[in-house]
Amino acid sequence: MGQKVHPIGFRLGITREWDAYWFDEKNFAEKLHEDITLRTYLKQRLKHAGVSRIVIERSGKAITITIHSSRPGVIIGRSGKDIAQLEEELRQLTQGKEVRVRISEIKRPELDAQLVAENIAQQIEQRISFRRAMKQAVTAAMRMGAEGIRIKCSGRLGGAEMSRKEQYLQGRVPLNTLRADIDYGFATAYTIYGTIGVKVWICRGEVLQRRSARERGS
Repeated sequence: MGQKVHPIGFRLGITREWDAYWFDEKNFAEKLHEDITLRTYLKQRLKHAGVSRIVIERSGKAITITIHSSRPGVIIGRSGKDIAQLEEELRQLTQGKEVRVRISEIKRPELDAQLVAENIAQQIEQRISFRRAMKQAVTAAMRMGAEGIRIKCSGRLGGAEMSRKEQYLQGRVPLNTLRADIDYGFATAYTIYGTIGVKVWICRGEVLQRRSARERGS
């Protein structure tokens, strides 16, 4: 039986930072469920904004949410009207807590594994050939300067009777090298013949010294 380690969890505190900055031993479960509710709501609400990561910081009763998006204009709206409305919706969701939303732009979405996985899943849902979608993603990532990319699709590919796995690998993706900046993303395509899982690993070079998530900007 295969022993798999999550590439991001494996690097936490070494080359990768956490997606939540808080700890409350007494009310941990309550705040964890609140985090899950916020993330689920934001992913659904900003489905077309290219959201890759949602970082939640807490200080007292205030919550600061940093949304890493490839299309920040969709979230902000004209003269910041949409972001003000979003903050009000999140305030109601957290029962009146002070919520501030920050936007961080992802300048190269082709090198963001989560966005690549979601893009492939969307194409599969639109009945575009999974092989074509995977090949295009590999080509785009390598053209944008990735050291390596690996994409794996599994399920009833092409509507086949029996589920199978197919993967494309180009360049180097050293999963056991801690200093390697490996980005990982997963998405699910909901088709008429079942669900198809899409996993993406992208190697963006090596991190020789520890950097914070804010400095990386994705």
